[in-house]
Amino acid sequence: MELDEAIARRTSVRYFDERPLSEETILRLVESAIRAPTASGLENWLFVVFRSEEARKKLYDLIAEGMVEYYRAVNLPEDKMEKLKSRMYEEGMYRAPVYIAVFIDRRVRFLNGRKFDEVEFIWSVESAAMAIQNLMLKATELGLGTVYIGVTNFQGIEEKVRELAGLDENYYLVGVIPVGYPRDEVRPRKRRKGSTDVVKFV
Repeated sequence: MELDEAIARRTSVRYFDERPLSEETILRLVESAIRAPTASGLENWLFVVFRSEEARKKLYDLIAEGMVEYYRAVNLPEDKMEKLKSRMYEEGMYRAPVYIAVFIDRRVRFLNGRKFDEVEFIWSVESAAMAIQNLMLKATELGLGTVYIGVTNFQGIEEKVRELAGLDENYYLVGVIPVGYPRDEVRPRKRRKGSTDVVKFV
């Protein structure tokens, strides 16, 4: 698969079938991820793979908790909230054979001094985000689906994900990526804006 095709075919997949992923496949995804640019060459990312049934169940419940909080924050009516819960717990939305949680180690930095705390943090998150994109494109090439989960960053949930991963507060969760074979045909959606809408030449 050419890069252009992988970019065009990548889309958010929310329903997966039950086929497991081999350790070799997971490592291929991570190998692609760590080829991404990394600020100051620090490589201060950590990829925690939730693969056991027990770990996946606990993480899935945290994702569901985050989704409910997210939709409550945007004032989703209770009847639609019940539909969301039905899609998750009855239809299996976001239930995947593997979840890859991407963390950064905030202790690993290049510039010393508190005045650089924020920019070091931003650089680290950007590095992890680029790694996630590499991982998603490799997954597309391998016929896998992915989706970015950000609701696990809500206060009270992020701490539980870290605890589930066996990590302390020095680690920051950038995102959780469900990975698996798509249950249905993948149909990438068009963007609302084209390149000419989002580019400014100076």
